[in-house]
Amino acid sequence: AFFWLVSLLLASLIWFVSVHLSDREDAKLQYGLLIFGAAVSVLLQEAFRFAYFKLLKKADEGLATISEDGQSPISLRQMAYVSGLSFGIISGVFSVINILADSIGPGIVGIHGDSPYYFITSAFLTMALVLLHTFWGVIFFDACEKRRYWCLGLVVASHLLTSGLVSLS
Repeated sequence: AFFWLVSLLLASLIWFVSVHLSDREDAKLQYGLLIFGAAVSVLLQEAFRFAYFKLLKKADEGLATISEDGQSPISLRQMAYVSGLSFGIISGVFSVINILADSIGPGIVGIHGDSPYYFITSAFLTMALVLLHTFWGVIFFDACEKRRYWCLGLVVASHLLTSGLVSLS
């Protein structure tokens, strides 16, 4: 989760600087910068996922050297699952907190023709993204371990596609 938070911090800084250096009156440019920020965020998340893989690989080697039987007590698959789940949970927490912050305002959701199922839909979408991050983590670690670069590209491309689809709404 820490690595995801650091990637979000860096993406936020890049987006913040780019917005302040651009023309704030140009709505089309600002929308483009929002899409740019989402893409940078995804790329940084995947870069930090790779850095986390490298760190866990080193830790796994260290655990194997100090164990009695010469094998690590934790498998790479378990580490991949936990890594993906932690990325997903912290992503979901941020998503749900933003939705809950929106709910503090006056009025009731759905009163002006909006869907009354906004919160339940948001909860299901958040759950889906947590599962996606878990799957992406497992596939990413396996691809790094077996040097399947097309799988890495698939993870990054599907992550970018998902973020792009979320941006459409």
